[in-house]
Amino acid sequence: QVQLVESGGGLVESGGSLRLSCTASGFAYTVGWFRQAPGKAREGVSCINNVDGNPYYADSVKGRFTISRDNANYTVYLQMNSLKPEDTAIYYCAASSVPRALRVYCRGWYDIEYWGKGTPVTVSS
Repeated sequence: QVQLVESGGGLVESGGSLRLSCTASGFAYTVGWFRQAPGKAREGVSCINNVDGNPYYADSVKGRFTISRDNANYTVYLQMNSLKPEDTAIYYCAASSVPRALRVYCRGWYDIEYWGKGTPVTVSS
């Protein structure tokens, strides 16, 4: 069983930056960030595996968000720059104990094994 704790959310003005952290209680091969805005479906934002390779980014965040991981501390970060009001959502961390294809995982086509409780991000215009 892996427990996930997110942090780093908050209120920021449009164009600003935030860095989200997801700390796991143990090792997870694949970790992703998802978000859900009020009245909207959950969306995969960015996902990363523990091995070298290109992370996955949703088109809506490419060039603005960067995902990275610190395996020694079981932590995955999401650096969010040039934030827009449409980035406002609850951001959830998800993890898998087995390797997953990132594009498939980030589109929610696998059953998600572990979820965090989420951290809210609000971007004011």
